Amino acid sequence: METIVKDLRAVGLVIGRHIDVHAAGTDRDIAMTFASLVQRRADALLVSPEPLFYDRRTQFLTLAARHALPAIYPAREWAEAGGLMSYGASFTDQFRQAGIYTGRVLKGEKPADLPVVRATKFELVINLQTAKALDIDIPATLLARADEAIE
Repeated sequence: METIVKDLRAVGLVIGRHIDVHAAGTDRDIAMTFASLVQRRADALLVSPEPLFYDRRTQFLTLAARHALPAIYPAREWAEAGGLMSYGASFTDQFRQAGIYTGRVLKGEKPADLPVVRATKFELVINLQTAKALDIDIPATLLARADEAIE
């Protein structure tokens, strides 16, 4: 975790922004983090792909909307549920890869002999309704790169 925090702060220096990293393990931690973000007048929020956060995505989406905080989330389901945008590995592609692995094992290959496969397809989904509600103009160049724009 320390390496990630260090890397994020280094990126912040390069782009001329201060990046705060918050950890949350409970609903209360999440609420306190949002309170801190609002108090510090954060420009935006990047939510990491933690399973705990996915389980509490309604809380994140509600708090981000309540505080008009633009946020980018780790999976398309977040943008489909009202988040501003998401960028992350395609679950469809990951399941396809799992199917290929399963097929190889069923044909006799040893799981230990199979290579580790990382995600190769990522999706950018932008919710234009949320952008409008936040009074954010999405640049045409970003829209052109999006895999999906939700009207």
